[in-house]
Amino acid sequence: MKVVLVNGSRREKGCTFTALEVISKTLNERGVETQIFHVGEKAVNGEMNEVVKEVADAIKGADGFIVGSPVYYASPSGEVVAFLDRLFGVAEADLRFKPAAAIASARRAGTTATLDVLNKYFLYNQMPVVSSRYWSMVHGNKPEEVLQDKEGVQIMETIGKNMAWLLKSIEAGKAAGVPQPEAEQKVFTNFIR
Repeated sequence: MKVVLVNGSRREKGCTFTALEVISKTLNERGVETQIFHVGEKAVNGEMNEVVKEVADAIKGADGFIVGSPVYYASPSGEVVAFLDRLFGVAEADLRFKPAAAIASARRAGTTATLDVLNKYFLYNQMPVVSSRYWSMVHGNKPEEVLQDKEGVQIMETIGKNMAWLLKSIEAGKAAGVPQPEAEQKVFTNFIR
């Protein structure tokens, strides 16, 4: 089993990465392979096509997906939103039905608005959303401060535990003959005559 994690921060090893690393370690302890991609800086530097292709290729062999973003102006980073717009455009079929989670990292506030935006990508694409015991956020201005947020760290660990449990439950269901839902062709309704 494998989970792809996306760091949407401009800082490769900052607070968002620190939270994702906690989840990654928890998944690894439960026998789930992980791969973390840093997309924030690449999106800013004009490497969007390359990073979208790289992540889309990894998703084909993955069982779960996690995206993390810092809070910028009470929403996800513009880089991660642009990345997700492109990724879901090219990898929608490969992402469908894969369990997913979103996490937010902030010095203080804006986290629930950020999570709302990120989770909508999953809901739109029929992806089961993996929860924790509280909102999936950490607080701190530096990585070491994130690790001092004991509640936030516990929330990240719980996401990892819940993701591993759900992936193993899906695998057990498939082995028992429970079929995955089939994707239906979307019906588009518009209200303009």
